[in-house]
Amino acid sequence: MEPLKDIKVLAVTVYLAGPFCSMNLARMGAEVIKVEIPGKGDPVRGNGPFAGPKGTSIRPQTDEDLSTRFLKRTQGVKSITLDLKTAKGKQMFLDMAKECDVVLENLAPGSLRRIGLGYDEVSAVNPGIVYCSISGYGQTGPYADKPAHDPQIQGMAGLMDINGEEDRPPVKVGLYIGDLVTPLFACYSILGALREKDRTGKGQYLDVSMMDTLVSLMFMENLEETIADGEPLRTGNISRSGPTGLYETKDGDLSLTVTSDEQWGRLSRALDAPSLLEDPLFKDYVARTVNVEAARQQIQTLIGKLTLDAALKCLEEFDVPCAPVRTAEQVMNDQHFWDRGSLVPMLHAAMDQPVEGVASGFPVKFSGGELPTPAGAPTLGMHNKEIFKKLLGLTAKDFKQLKEEKII
Repeated sequence: MEPLKDIKVLAVTVYLAGPFCSMNLARMGAEVIKVEIPGKGDPVRGNGPFAGPKGTSIRPQTDEDLSTRFLKRTQGVKSITLDLKTAKGKQMFLDMAKECDVVLENLAPGSLRRIGLGYDEVSAVNPGIVYCSISGYGQTGPYADKPAHDPQIQGMAGLMDINGEEDRPPVKVGLYIGDLVTPLFACYSILGALREKDRTGKGQYLDVSMMDTLVSLMFMENLEETIADGEPLRTGNISRSGPTGLYETKDGDLSLTVTSDEQWGRLSRALDAPSLLEDPLFKDYVARTVNVEAARQQIQTLIGKLTLDAALKCLEEFDVPCAPVRTAEQVMNDQHFWDRGSLVPMLHAAMDQPVEGVASGFPVKFSGGELPTPAGAPTLGMHNKEIFKKLLGLTAKDFKQLKEEKII
C-alpha cells in the first residue's frame, strides 16, 4: 500500500528535522527528491561512524560508505545534486518544482528566498505548490534569525525548566525531541494542505517552528497553575499530581500510574494494604495530591520489600498500570519491536543486503496493507540521471555539460 504514491516532494533538507519529515513522507509512498550540494551533500553525510560493503568503521572505508546517521534518517529518499546558487541551477529547481506537489526545506530562515527560490518564486510557476519551511524559531518574530539546533530549542522553549529533579539543574530530554516531533506536525500539515488543494486548487505556505511545537506540547500540562502556586516545575520521575511515578524494588525500578480513586483501590488490594484506603490523607485524588509525599512513601515502603518480578505480578493481577524501566539495549533486543516493524534493518540503497545497525520503522499499522519497504538511504547524487531525465528531459550531452560546469 502506497497512500502517497502520486505525490512528488522536492526537499532541500539537512541534519534531522527536514530529513525526518522527508523520510516519513517517503515511507508512505511519496517520491521524495533530496537536493544536495554537489560534492558535499547533507552535512550529516560526514558524521561517522560509517557503514558500507566492508562493514562499519569510524571512518569511510569505501566510496559507497554512508554515515549511519544519514542511513537512519534518509530511508527511501532519492538524492540529486544541484548548485542552487547558479542561474542554471535555480532554473532547473523551478522547472522541477512545476512537476512537484510539495517543496520542503529546513535551512536557516530566508535562505532559499534570498537566492530567488522562496515561496513567492516557486508558487509563481506552480500555484498549487505546498511549500513547507521547518525552522528553529519560525520565519517571523524576534528570534527568527537566531541559529538553532535542538538543544538550544529545548532551552528556549522552557522544556528543560520542567525536566529533571527539583534540586538539580535543568536537563534536556535524552533524544532530539524538537527535531523529531516538529517534522510530524509538518507531515500532517502538509497532508492537510494537500487535501485543501484538492478542494480549492490552491497551494499554500507552511511555517513550522520547533520552538512553537515544544511550547504547544508543554502547555498541555497545567503549568500555569503550578507556576501560580509557586510549586517546583521539575519533579524528576514523579508526577506533578498524585503518586504516579518511579518506584524501586529490591532489584529494579518500575513505573506506576495511579490517577483515579478506582486505581488507588486496586493498588491497595494488589499490595494487600487496606490502610491505603483507610487513611484520610489518601481518601481521594485531591487528598493524595496534597499529601503526595506521604502517599509516595507508603507505596515505596510496600514495593521496596518486593523483587521487580513479584511487584509486577501482583500489580498486574489487579490491573494496576505498571511496567519495568528497561534499558535501551533491552528494548533494542526485544523481538516484539522487530516483529511489529518499529525497529528494522538499516538499508543502504547501493547494497543488496542491510548494513550493520538498527533503523526506525514506521510505527503505525494500516489495515489496507503493508507500507512499501524503502530502498534505503542513497549515495550522493545517486538519482541524478533518473530524476533529471524524468522531470526535465535531459540528455546524456546535457549531463556531461552540467558536470563540466559543476552545476550537478
